[in-house]
Amino acid sequence: MSKLAHKAAVVTGASKGIGAAVAKALAAEGAAVVVNYSSSKKGADAVVDAITDAGGKAVAIGGDVSKLADAQAIVDGAIEHFGRLDIVVNNAGIYELASIEDVTEEHFHEQFNINVLGTLLVTQAAIKHLLGGGSIINLSSVASHAALPRTAVYAGTKGAIDAITGVLSRELGPRHIRVNSINPSIVLTEGTHSAGIVGSDFDALVLRQTPLGRLGQPDDIAAVAVFLASDDARWITGDNLLVGGGFR
Repeated sequence: MSKLAHKAAVVTGASKGIGAAVAKALAAEGAAVVVNYSSSKKGADAVVDAITDAGGKAVAIGGDVSKLADAQAIVDGAIEHFGRLDIVVNNAGIYELASIEDVTEEHFHEQFNINVLGTLLVTQAAIKHLLGGGSIINLSSVASHAALPRTAVYAGTKGAIDAITGVLSRELGPRHIRVNSINPSIVLTEGTHSAGIVGSDFDALVLRQTPLGRLGQPDDIAAVAVFLASDDARWITGDNLLVGGGFR
């Protein structure tokens, strides 16, 4: 039997990149998946089509995770379509590199609202449905501790995610809800290309310090998400799993 048969999942920010890969991987292991998107319905529909064409179950649901009503609607969509919720992957996030001289209020609030507040709101909406236990997986980053230049705000959001993961693992453990984070290094996605990270000096700096000698692919992260969502990780909670080819 597939590892996630008869389970239902929400993956936020799943219209492309890591989120899309995670949604497809969870579905391939038997989970019914809510493919959340903020702006790209076309991208989310393409992910749903790929899942259903492979024999899986998925539905696209729009919503801005940093808005309470939207976060609730995303979770409600899982219950409406699948009748249950077992897995939450808080993947939605943005990043923008900036030196300290260039940090603005808008730069700060946009990243913290989506990366941190969005994670809290979706989790808050989800936990009342995880009645028999479940798995919450937060997407963090090696940036939370790597002290890379020009990442003060982004790294701050991911440091917050690491802390939240630890706190909620203890808070929700008595309900048999596991909470872990995945902390990737640079992953080759539409986002890292459009942000100018791929091929940049920043990219080269990280690659030089990566023992396995390559940057990540979305499937590298998706495989770890499947593991954390499954019973294979039944004794793991409160952990921040570094997934970056050895980059520290």
